[in-house]
Amino acid sequence: MELILDQVTKQYGKKPACHCISLTLRQGIYGLLGANGAGKTTLMRMLCGVLAPTSGTIRFNTLDVSHEDYRDALGYLPQDFGYYPEFSALEFLLYMAALKGLPKPRAEKRSWELLEEVSLTPAAKQKIKTFSGGMKQRLGIAQSLLNDPRLLILDEPTAGLDPKERVRFRNLISRLGTERIILLSTHIVSDVEHIAGTILIMKEGRLLHQGTRDQIIATMGGKVWECTRPQAEADALCREYPVINLRQESSGEMLLRLIADGQPPAGARNVPATLEDVYLYYFREVNEQ
Repeated sequence: MELILDQVTKQYGKKPACHCISLTLRQGIYGLLGANGAGKTTLMRMLCGVLAPTSGTIRFNTLDVSHEDYRDALGYLPQDFGYYPEFSALEFLLYMAALKGLPKPRAEKRSWELLEEVSLTPAAKQKIKTFSGGMKQRLGIAQSLLNDPRLLILDEPTAGLDPKERVRFRNLISRLGTERIILLSTHIVSDVEHIAGTILIMKEGRLLHQGTRDQIIATMGGKVWECTRPQAEADALCREYPVINLRQESSGEMLLRLIADGQPPAGARNVPATLEDVYLYYFREVNEQ
């Protein structure tokens, strides 16, 4: 089971939203990290056949994504999935199952199975308009699984969820990832840090890094430093170095966590890097706008 991207590019006018992306994904969970505007959603929409690449190819095993049979292998949760607020959760799943061509007995059985899987059985007959954001996202996951897909694509699935719901969601994805390829797009580092076997970092339409969490963190090895300075000196260091974090201590001085590619500030101590350090280093310009 393989999803293969070969030199995939999507061009809008003169600006590439995705540029020459080549990847091979196999069974497991892949976390696609990038700031808003990095090209993640464009890539996801091409993987789902919603957008056609300007150039390059996308295949699942031997199937091109434009082939009708590809839909049978695919489950997709867009960033904002559509639903009918007056429908109950069960009615919505039965409706989506009918659209996907599931026979009625199979549709009903599968809908109840998935409501149980996403912990929505007690709310099966409640109207969706009464659901919390987390409940709606879990229902979105359920509809994406109706056809038991071998490939599951999730675009910003935890946007707007509180920490408790995000943990519940990550645990669900971890269970699902044992039997299929899952690609999860997000700009929230914690959503993928502990569940994705492979992490992909995307910026300005290009793939910057791909590897395990530890492999990607290793790219920042020896470059992360911390030091404490009075406010005026801290301001000067913020202009000189990429500052990852800034915190006022009880002493009134500022604790800086920064990246130094060359000589660090005098008296700074080297500290272990984290995946969040990597993310903030690459997307600091975006985050400061």
